[in-house]
Amino acid sequence: MERLYRRRIPADKVVTLDVARECADLTFETRRQIGLLVNRQGQIESVIIGNDHELVIPNLSRTRSGLRLLRGVRLVHTHLKNQPLTQDDLTDLALLRLDLIMALGVAKSGGLQDVYVAHNVPNSNNAQAHVLLKPCAFQSFEMNCLEFIQSLEQDILKGCQVSKEGAREGRALLVSVGTGPVALRQERLDELQELVRAQDVEVLGCVTQRLASIHPKYVVGSGKMKDLAIRALQSGADMLIFDQDLTPAQVRGVSEITDIRVLDRSQVILDIFAKRAHSHIGNIQVELAQLRYRLPRLAQSSTAFSRLAGGIGTRGPGETKLETDRRRIRERIQHLERDLTSIGQGRQEQRKRRTKRGLPVVSIIGYTNAGKSTLFNALTDSQVSVKDRVFETLDTISRSWRLSSLGDVILTDTVGFIRDLPKDLVAAFHTTLQELQEADVLVQVIDAHTQNPEQHIAAVEHILTELGLQDIPCFRFFNKGDLIESEDMQRLCQRFGGIGGSALDKTSLQVIQQEIGHLLKTLRNPVRPLHESHSLPMSESMISVHDVV
Repeated sequence: MERLYRRRIPADKVVTLDVARECADLTFETRRQIGLLVNRQGQIESVIIGNDHELVIPNLSRTRSGLRLLRGVRLVHTHLKNQPLTQDDLTDLALLRLDLIMALGVAKSGGLQDVYVAHNVPNSNNAQAHVLLKPCAFQSFEMNCLEFIQSLEQDILKGCQVSKEGAREGRALLVSVGTGPVALRQERLDELQELVRAQDVEVLGCVTQRLASIHPKYVVGSGKMKDLAIRALQSGADMLIFDQDLTPAQVRGVSEITDIRVLDRSQVILDIFAKRAHSHIGNIQVELAQLRYRLPRLAQSSTAFSRLAGGIGTRGPGETKLETDRRRIRERIQHLERDLTSIGQGRQEQRKRRTKRGLPVVSIIGYTNAGKSTLFNALTDSQVSVKDRVFETLDTISRSWRLSSLGDVILTDTVGFIRDLPKDLVAAFHTTLQELQEADVLVQVIDAHTQNPEQHIAAVEHILTELGLQDIPCFRFFNKGDLIESEDMQRLCQRFGGIGGSALDKTSLQVIQQEIGHLLKTLRNPVRPLHESHSLPMSESMISVHDVV
């Protein structure tokens, strides 16, 4: 068996007759399967000894591997009793992205009998991830191995090419696993698609699974994980994005099987914030959130962290690479926190000056992409960016706004909320969200056209409660009324309490101004307790704009 390592196979052959006969003889003697991992140069990289019905392939991390490419090695192994390729063989073929797999049938009396060959299918839309060639006697089998593999890999690359302009930043499969209702998980998955597309990533498909409990290593079940790896290979995906937050162990477990990049929901949101932040404070907050997210995940990110980094003046071998990186990240976090504290003090002075002037503050809040900036522009004649995508606004923007009944008011546009907002992000944006603490009135903008507005309302109220802002007077404005029927809008307003309309409609703006003026007057001249919960009781003006029209 050791001598097999010295054998050389021509590049155009899958295996030579001499090597195949030697493996068959060894299998007949030992009653064990013998496997050879052969690279494209014809060198035997590994000799594997199994039992009578299977063999275990060693770690292939050092062999050729790349996105959307085959592994660069083929598996040639023996089968007792001339058995064909098994389901385990075909699973290994797909999961390990082998160039091809060949089984050498060994007759009961010894000697070679038939050969069984299979290879992966490039970008197939069919259920089968592989092609089984017709079995034949070894002497009848013909294939120019190198030409066939190169042609197969070219087909894989052609099918996985992105647009000619290169606008897409990647191709992803989305994965959602949960124990909750199907409708809620589907809504979360739809929201994840919006987040991913906001990153200009092409969504190739979605995979869902309902489980009693999340798998500690693969998130999905082990069987589903194999199917997911095969689908990623067939579709040409270069990343898997999970709707759940993943532990470092789960990221490592999934990446080992799929060999592609693995992201979770929080990382996608952090990447969007990093891409969209433009102001100095926005960049600081995003970097701080990313470092806090990365710090507990350093231990699982790379084996290189186990190396030692010594130096003059240190005792013993010195700090490990992991300890050095942790220390540097902690120092950077402390530096950014000091910067945010300094900026926060400056903003506190600005708020004090506003208070001395007696200017009331009205803050527009709401779920991301609900139309907050559109309303802000319509009320203040501003030119804030209003693209139809999530988290378009990341910086708090304030403008002076004149109410006919009260005079000058400070109107503030804020960053959008989202369900399960990463805690690191909430903590990092604390300085920005402090602006809400000075608000006299909150205007919660809700997308009336979304499937479940109550979920958006609950997410916003949950974040307000976490920030201790639940006692600030707030009324709800159901936006995008031009996209739904008037009866549906009226039911929303009656069910949740609020006014409905469109931020682009003048009549809606007039009703909003009247309601804000009413609330501010109530604050100046309190006659009764404003509210007992987050939302104010309905005033006479808090009716649907459709009723006003």
